[in-house]
Amino acid sequence: PAGNTASPDTAERPIVIQGAMPVETETLVAALDHPEEVHVQGWTFWSGTVAGHPVVVSRSLKGMTNAAAATALAIERFHPAAIINQGTAGGHDPALHTADIVVGTTVVNIGAFKTGARAEGAGTDFATWYPMDLLRTEGSAGQDPSAWVMHKFPGDAGLLAAAAAAKASYTAGHVVEGVIGSSDVWNSELDRIARMHTAFGTSAEEMEAASAAQVAELSHVPFLAVRVLSNNITNGEPYNTTVAGPCQQYVLALVRAYAEHGQVGTTKR
Repeated sequence: PAGNTASPDTAERPIVIQGAMPVETETLVAALDHPEEVHVQGWTFWSGTVAGHPVVVSRSLKGMTNAAAATALAIERFHPAAIINQGTAGGHDPALHTADIVVGTTVVNIGAFKTGARAEGAGTDFATWYPMDLLRTEGSAGQDPSAWVMHKFPGDAGLLAAAAAAKASYTAGHVVEGVIGSSDVWNSELDRIARMHTAFGTSAEEMEAASAAQVAELSHVPFLAVRVLSNNITNGEPYNTTVAGPCQQYVLALVRAYAEHGQVGTTKR
């Protein structure tokens, strides 16, 4: 169906909230007033309102490619004022615990690397890998040393302020600011996780936010990633998806704070 799409010239454009899995979107969908389900190819969106403000919930599906495609579709169809990518994540910082939330001051792609040169039989060593900035498209990212840097996607200042304002509403754990890393890899090697934490500052890892942030940046749409720790193998805490619901409640408080403080734009970006 065509669905209830927002015009870029309407008085208030929607905030898009993304989650990859049903457990990461069900609380959001249930919170919508007057929800309308919209199917766009293989992706599902729900448009409605939260406290009178237009919101679109996007089930992006898992992984970087799905998240990028869902973000591009959301921008073209709904003309959002902002995008929030949220859901569960694994911890990289031993000081963080299950149910703690990381608000992404920065999101980075921890799946884009040039490996070190090693002879046959020499094995592999993550410490010799260089990150690649895939937005430097003029030359080869693997041959140009100037591209061997970690591209950082900053969280939008207005959304970060709203996240801080909503912090008191969250009682299931702590809310901290940090770096969120994304890739299509589920990392379980403690030495590799420690390397990413120390070299690139990652607090948590997941599989969607950096690709969504990249599309949002290229489209000039304000973006923020919010991730709740569902496990943290750096301190032995097991996997627990029940934290996804409280995280979505926190994001709804964030959205209300963002909309009520006049951050939502009224013209197409």
